[in-house]
Amino acid sequence: MRKSGRRLLALALLWPVLLVPSQAPARELLAVGAQFERVFEYQNSGEYGGLGAELLRLMAARTGNTVRFRMVPWARAQAMLVQGQADILIGPYKTPERIASMAFSDKPFYQDQMVFYTRQDASFGWDGDYSVLKNRRVVLLNGWAYGADWERVRPGLQVSVANNVENGLKMLVHNHVDVFVSNRRNTDPVIARLGYARQVKPLPKVIEVQNGYFAFPRSPTFDKLRLQFDQELTNLIETGELKRLGKRYDVGVP
Repeated sequence: MRKSGRRLLALALLWPVLLVPSQAPARELLAVGAQFERVFEYQNSGEYGGLGAELLRLMAARTGNTVRFRMVPWARAQAMLVQGQADILIGPYKTPERIASMAFSDKPFYQDQMVFYTRQDASFGWDGDYSVLKNRRVVLLNGWAYGADWERVRPGLQVSVANNVENGLKMLVHNHVDVFVSNRRNTDPVIARLGYARQVKPLPKVIEVQNGYFAFPRSPTFDKLRLQFDQELTNLIETGELKRLGKRYDVGVP
């Protein structure tokens, strides 16, 4: 075979390798997050479960890595990632501030509906006009993102902050606030667990639909890992495996 032929053959054999992100060194990854119903949960068995945890175990195994989990308050989980104390953050929505400090997965893996919760006997309704909130006390969750429209109107409102869904619901039930802003996936199971179904209701109009992602530290040393996980998540989407897992965990997927 002529030299030119051998060179073309070598390039042809090399071409598939060039299309795949080069393998990052295999290691144990630390994934952090807060209690997100059906996405990241600490179970009675002492194991971590939920859609996000299962996806990370799958993707870690397929990239030759292992993963361990740690659950902390949401604001702290974000800080750990930004400061390089964790490798993966489970479930953040995108905001301009987060995009500046975190590297998000290429595609989301779940989807949430953000809504207002009120007491069952409240006369308050919402049709998209935020001005009706001006004289009402509102509670949000610490470190959560609620979308661009909400951030624009928030400065003019009476806002309190709760550290978790349970506390936000209790503030609403005990009349410390008039409106609780949260998502249905995280909140409806807690309402059932606390026995609040006759006291609290979600308003039917959705404030915003938010996509949830995995995030990685914004550092070049994590680029290979992120690209590998992006490729694996794309495979899970294209094969329908993400959709099947979403149904199993009762989590909406994009």
